[in-house]
Amino acid sequence: MDTISVNKFRDNLKAVVEQVADQHEPVKVTRRAGEDFVVISAEDWEREQETLHVLQNKDLMQQIADSLQTHTQGKGYTPTDVQMNEILGI
Repeated sequence: MDTISVNKFRDNLKAVVEQVADQHEPVKVTRRAGEDFVVISAEDWEREQETLHVLQNKDLMQQIADSLQTHTQGKGYTPTDVQMNEILGI
């Protein structure tokens, strides 16, 4: 994660925001008097929130663990070619 001063952030606001949105990399902004903050695109923020939701949900994590175990044992569900084409939009 890149780090810049609040003064540099203010002077280059448009360029920094475009960089954050285009490269999907947050930027940490440091301040002399106050806490630092992070600039992140809305898309990346939403993705992070979804990830946190899954990680904090014990039932979902158990489903993922069960699915992984089933898959590694070769006992998982295998869709037909027609179903795969539908899933992939072919």
